[in-house]
Formats: sequence, structure tokens, C-alpha cells
Amino acid sequence: MAAVLADPSRAPVAFGLRAVPQLFAELQQPESGRRQRALASLCDLMHDPERLYQTVTGGFLEQLKVLFKDEDPSVRTQTCELLHLLTAHSIGRQALLSSSLLPPLSQLLDDDSSSCRKNVLRVMNRLALLPAGAEALLTLVPKLMLKLRPEEEEEEEEEEVQVLLLSTLSRCSRLDALPALASDGVSLLGHKLSHRSPNIRREAAAAMMALSVCEDGKRQVCEEAVLPVLVDLLRDEDIEVQANAAGVIMNTVIITTGKRRCLDLGVLPVLLDRASKRKEDEEEKDEERRRRRKALVMYSLRALTSLAEAPDGRRRLLEQLPLLERRSEAAGEDQDVRRAAQTAIRVITWTP
Repeated sequence: MAAVLADPSRAPVAFGLRAVPQLFAELQQPESGRRQRALASLCDLMHDPERLYQTVTGGFLEQLKVLFKDEDPSVRTQTCELLHLLTAHSIGRQALLSSSLLPPLSQLLDDDSSSCRKNVLRVMNRLALLPAGAEALLTLVPKLMLKLRPEEEEEEEEEEVQVLLLSTLSRCSRLDALPALASDGVSLLGHKLSHRSPNIRREAAAAMMALSVCEDGKRQVCEEAVLPVLVDLLRDEDIEVQANAAGVIMNTVIITTGKRRCLDLGVLPVLLDRASKRKEDEEEKDEERRRRRKALVMYSLRALTSLAEAPDGRRRLLEQLPLLERRSEAAGEDQDVRRAAQTAIRVITWTP
């Protein structure tokens, strides 16, 4: 009878509750190969909720700190992969935030291994799903912003790395935009708005929307000349890119400078077109795409409402009032959209 060969890339795993302690003991071994195999087996075990729970509650996480400085890049990469698997669950994210691992983990953003750097960004992106995680990462925003500078990018940097970076910055900036704004965030994100990848354009516009919520962000959007690019993105082939661009414009036209510049760029016809395409909304069957399309319509209507506060904007919108009236009076219209359209009409038709 032929013997069953064990996977040479994995360490032997003990039965039941003994598995996790045994593998963490293997991580203390001097041979790099043994550490790699133990990490590979631990990663496999993290797909089992019971073993994951045992890992985060049994005091094992702190033992990973020494591996961040391991001389073997594969060990550093696999250690970050293990943390990535742990942070797939809320209990893992909470445990990592409660540990002392985040400062040394952040040092690996500059690791020589591109795989290691990518895994660090994966971990941080999941941490930022929690408000406490986004808050913990705020001190790292200037460092993350540096990664967006052209001289910091690799010539053929992976799309996934840029998307992770932008997504993490977006989540942190929704909590507090000031660190990103103080790190030249509007200018750096503006360069990403024209990227050939729709995923990167989408995340860059989402991050820009987070930055444009506060007064300083609105002002910088106007000053950095990114509004022409955002107006062009309203015609993007990706519906979420359109929605995020409309969101930035919605935020920016609250201030007088934003109103004036957007009106000069001829944004009204584009916003009206995006706000009045009800037939496309009705024909959309995919729930996620319907949600994105609704966001586009809502942001466009709110932007039009703010633009109607400017005399020139009101004058032009009065000529297009039937489009909005049809949206507000249509049978079966979404209630949020109906209310937004009615608000726009009230502002457009207001007389002192």
C-alpha cells in the first residue's frame, strides 16, 4: 500500500486545540524553512472560525512581531498574509487594533518585497473598515499619500496595490480629511482621476469626495484645477466613477467659487442628463448597479439644487424645469429621488 505523502510546503498539524499552539511554537525555530511551513499551515487553519478565534484570544498575535523583522522576505510576506486572513473577521480586526503590532507592521510599507508591501496594504484596508481602525491609521495617512507621488510609484505597479492604497485613504478621510489635505491630497488624487484603469479612477474619485466634504477640501478642489477632469468623469463608462465624480461636484458647488467654476465649465447639461435618465433606472435589474445609479441621480440633483442658488444657474435651470418636473411626478419614482427633485424645483422657482 502506497504511503500518503504530506505537503512539503506545510508543517504537520496537530489535532484539535493543539494545532495552533504547536504551529506558533514552530515559528520560534531558527530554520527559515520551518517558519515558512508553519505560517503556511496557520494560514490554512485561519479558514476555520474556531482556530481563528483561538488564535486571537489565546495571546498568540504578539508572537508575530519578531517575524516582521525576519531576514527571509517570504516569512515577512506570509506573516502579513496571516494577518490579512485574521482581519477578514471583525474579531480579528479588533484583536489587531488592541495589540502592539500596528506600528511595526506599518514599517513594512517600505519593505523590499512587493508582495509583502501588498499584504500590508490588504491588512490596513480591512482595518479601515472599522471606525476605530480608520482612526488608528490616520497617523499613517501622510506616509500613504507619499506612495501616490509619481517618483514613489514603480514603473509597472500593480493595479491592486494602487486600488488598496486609494481605498484605505478614502476610508480614513471619511473620518477625518485633514491629514490627507495637509499632505497635498487633492493634487495627488487629481493625477489618478485620469488613470486608464476604471478601478483606480473610481477609488481616486471616492477619496476626492471624502476630501471635498470640509471647507478646506472644497477650496482646494477649486484651486487645484481638478474640476474639469471631474466634469469629464461624469461621462465615464463606469457608473460608479460617474457617481463619485458627481459627489465631489455636489460638495464643491456649496461654496461660491465652486458654483462659478462649475457653471463656467458647462456642467449643467451633463448633470441634468444624469439626473433625468429614469428609463435606465427602471431597466437596471442588478441591485448593486441600481444602488450606484441612484447615488449618481441623488448627487446630480443635489448639485443642481446648489447651482440654482446662483442667479446664472437659476436662469439656465428654469429653461430645463420640465425635465426635473417629470422626475418628481413620475409614478413609481423612488421616494428619495422624488424628494430631491422636488427640492431642486423649489429652489429653482423660488422668488424673493
